Amino acid sequence: MSDKVVPLRERGGDSEKITINLGYVDLGRIDLLVQEGFFSNRTDFIRTAIRSQLRQQSDEVARSVDRHMLEVGLLELNSARLEAARAAGEMLQVKVVGLVRIAADVTPELALQTIGSLTVLGALQASPKIKAALAERIN
Repeated sequence: MSDKVVPLRERGGDSEKITINLGYVDLGRIDLLVQEGFFSNRTDFIRTAIRSQLRQQSDEVARSVDRHMLEVGLLELNSARLEAARAAGEMLQVKVVGLVRIAADVTPELALQTIGSLTVLGALQASPKIKAALAERIN
């Protein structure tokens, strides 16, 4: 699978929105840093803090990726790729840290015939029908 996973840029247009709850004092401290010009806005502060933590934990992340045999980056699965897997008699065990996109041309039947398991630490972009079909195979 690794030859088909494209490395993702650390910064880019594709992103996933998350929501966090902060205490008023922490939020006020962030606003103070923004006001003083250390960060352009709250989002800039939060992204910077997250990236800093990820850099500090990079060795642990790398060991976990290796231990769990995960691919890192973007994996796009379209009907041509899944048809080739079906023709070869392969059942894909997908394990990705990043983004998995299952194309709109993939039918639920084809997905069920070719995707044995799906582990995505990050984001899965697929139609509701595909997600429903694979629900029992998504970890």
